[in-house]
Amino acid sequence: MDGFERRREQKKMSILEAALSLFMDFGTQKVSVAEIAKKANVSQVTIYNYFESKDSLVKEVFKYYVDQIWEEQRKILDSDLPFHEKIKKTAFTKSEATQEMTNKFYEDFMRDYSAGQSYVEKLYVNEALPKLMTLFNEGRDNGYIDKNISNEAILLYLQMFKEYMQREDVSKKIFPLTNELTHLFFYGIAGKK
Repeated sequence: MDGFERRREQKKMSILEAALSLFMDFGTQKVSVAEIAKKANVSQVTIYNYFESKDSLVKEVFKYYVDQIWEEQRKILDSDLPFHEKIKKTAFTKSEATQEMTNKFYEDFMRDYSAGQSYVEKLYVNEALPKLMTLFNEGRDNGYIDKNISNEAILLYLQMFKEYMQREDVSKKIFPLTNELTHLFFYGIAGKK
């Protein structure tokens, strides 16, 4: 990558980071392109040159955000940590990218997610799901997951949970319960055995 391309990529990243920061604080609807330009120290024209519209920018910011979370999770799943530590780190530790998430940003994100073929869905199917199945097989092999529970049953359970979360009327209620729901998924209502 030559100097021009490097500067171009740095400018694009600056815009994405500024937009993400503002969206995290105020949601996507209340933030103007002018505010993003000011925070990124670029002109509004530059933003439109890179992203064409605010809607396109929002989609790119969601993708950028998801990529950050996935990279953290992927590193944990690919690590040599024991199964129970991987579960604890992926399920019960909030990632850096989710620490600052407000309810408004979560609602906007879930609205995009539930609209159809989102980037999250593609990433989940193509990358996360195979890694999760590997993790669940590892857990089964090490006695953490009941050998009588098939991958199909786990996938069905995950699918039901995902579909429920995509409902617009649920997004406001579910965000504060994320840790509890994750605990419920892995340990059931009886808790740890």
